[in-house]
Amino acid sequence: MAWPVLVFDIESIPDIAGLRLLHDAPADASDAQVHAAWVQERKDKGQSDFLPHHLQRVLVISAVFRNADGLRVHSFVDRDDASEGKVIQTFFNTLEKHVPQLVSWNGMGFDLPVLNYRGLRHGVTACKYWDLGEDDREFKFNNYHNRFHNRHFDLMDVLAMYTGRANAPLDAMAKLCGFPGKLGMDGSQVYSAYLDGKLEDIRRYCETDVMNTYLMYCRFQKMRGGFTEGEYEQEIALVKSTLRMLAPQETHWQEYLAAWG
Repeated sequence: MAWPVLVFDIESIPDIAGLRLLHDAPADASDAQVHAAWVQERKDKGQSDFLPHHLQRVLVISAVFRNADGLRVHSFVDRDDASEGKVIQTFFNTLEKHVPQLVSWNGMGFDLPVLNYRGLRHGVTACKYWDLGEDDREFKFNNYHNRFHNRHFDLMDVLAMYTGRANAPLDAMAKLCGFPGKLGMDGSQVYSAYLDGKLEDIRRYCETDVMNTYLMYCRFQKMRGGFTEGEYEQEIALVKSTLRMLAPQETHWQEYLAAWG
């Protein structure tokens, strides 16, 4: 398996400012009232209350970065309610610097469209990410946007044979493969956790989710011959040793290792 690899996952919350602007909310309405009014409007129309991609405000981007020097876990977090653009720009700067293989679980269906819309909103630049071969001929045949190229590897999409009705949830597949799966919360609880001031809990949840994705990617590499059995076992041992080093400062890794058994 070739390095570098960047596995990523995002957590997002409703863009209340966007809802106010697009739905002409009363100036004296609270954030909760604006959101509740939108949800009720959708329910009255028999529609899902899941916000469209362009109104998903990016709160956290977590990544597992693996290259020849080792494995790292890192998160870009919007901590001051005004740095969403900076968070997204930092993520794309990482792509620009390392040009890694991107790996996600449903990244083509959710994470990347959200980053595209929100990055556009904030004036983010992402030249290498958008290169379709104009600047680098290699990208004509292997770029981040073609569904059937490997520069972005949406593991859920690939395993489902690009058939939406065959998609499987990450949590279920991780647990079936002997990995911990989701810890602490799930995506539907992120906004309420944010309102309760639990930003660090959201960051930790996102990191465990992205680690599940990396482990599933390793498992897939063994399946397709990218790893031998021995190389796969070595990679799993590296993950565990890395998390043990992080665990004294980050309790979610203690819980993750314990759940892993």
